[in-house]
Amino acid sequence: MTGDLVGREPNEISVYVEHAGGFRAIRSRVDRADITYQVYDQHRDTAVQLAYLVREYLIEDLPGRRVGGALVLDVADSISPRYFPDSTSREHSYLGEISLFITEG
Repeated sequence: MTGDLVGREPNEISVYVEHAGGFRAIRSRVDRADITYQVYDQHRDTAVQLAYLVREYLIEDLPGRRVGGALVLDVADSISPRYFPDSTSREHSYLGEISLFITEG
């Protein structure tokens, strides 16, 4: 996983996870962080399978975990993986988004 496209070679399987926004909620005790994930691969079927695997991990395995100094209370599926082919590398790409509900843990 990486934060940008620098150093990435076309035809490498890649997963990008980035902060996409968020806000403070519930009387300043809970934060919501919106996270996008994007999967690239030269094969469309591999890209979609990996995108849904990333989605499943984020939704099913993150709630209740401590990440850094934060406790993940819940995860909501905002945008299920959608097809966004990359016009530059001509690879298949799927993009999705989740919302994390976190508090200081």
